[in-house]
Amino acid sequence: MKKTGFIGLGHLGKAMAKRLIAEGVDLVVWNRTVEKTQDLGVEVTASPAEVANKGDVIFLNLFDSAAVRAVLTGPGGLLEGDVAGKVIVDTTTNHFVDVLGFHEACSKKGCAYLEAPVLGSVIPASQGNLVILVSGENGAFEKARPHLERLGRNIFFLGEKTLANRMKLVNNLVLGTFMAVIAEATALGERSGIAKETVLDILSAGAGNSGVMNAKRERILKEDFSTHFSAALIYKDLHYLQDLARTLRVPLFTGTVTKEVFALTFKENRESLDMSVVYEVIKTGHG
Repeated sequence: MKKTGFIGLGHLGKAMAKRLIAEGVDLVVWNRTVEKTQDLGVEVTASPAEVANKGDVIFLNLFDSAAVRAVLTGPGGLLEGDVAGKVIVDTTTNHFVDVLGFHEACSKKGCAYLEAPVLGSVIPASQGNLVILVSGENGAFEKARPHLERLGRNIFFLGEKTLANRMKLVNNLVLGTFMAVIAEATALGERSGIAKETVLDILSAGAGNSGVMNAKRERILKEDFSTHFSAALIYKDLHYLQDLARTLRVPLFTGTVTKEVFALTFKENRESLDMSVVYEVIKTGHG
């Protein structure tokens, strides 16, 4: 019986892998940093190609499209392995142009490529409560569906290539903007002389009430910026979104400003922390 492959064990990827293991899925994994595989208790391979030889459905969760390209087509990459008839499920948030090349490269090797970016971070991933957007062939989707249903509470099959990643970027316009606004509003409320907890309570009861507030309120309150979804990731996604807006020949107002807010985290060497660290960066800027 074929195993299920998983490549990319960052914060989100590892939570997804652990969820699949908890659901009884027999995983075989590869990660560039092998130390991140050691607490999973599953088979670890020396290359992505070896994952392809052993897995029937293979998940990817990587930082960006450059990382996906390296795993697919680089030395020892997935497409050097036995991928014929298999399904590669890419949960990375990719550039909407790059995925067309990934679809084509996989097709030439006789395997199916699914775009399957997810909405949600570590906690919903560990609970099987992600929202998953899927583009690609219907047959491949049906083959991967049992695994996707273990990871997500809502699955949207959008069909046409690139639509899943386009919609993920649109979603992250809301995610990034809400995060930046909540951070700035909290810092401004504190600057006005109101206790941070009170500011957050009032925002939660009023205009700030949102999934982002629910997910990040305690992090801002306790100033715990341990990474679930990094500032570098939302910055990357908003950069991809700018490319989408340019391709569509439409302006991007809030997304462009928000991207530059998250750029401040690089200046402070805080980009690898959770995106809620933007609160600290903004507050520090207030002096």
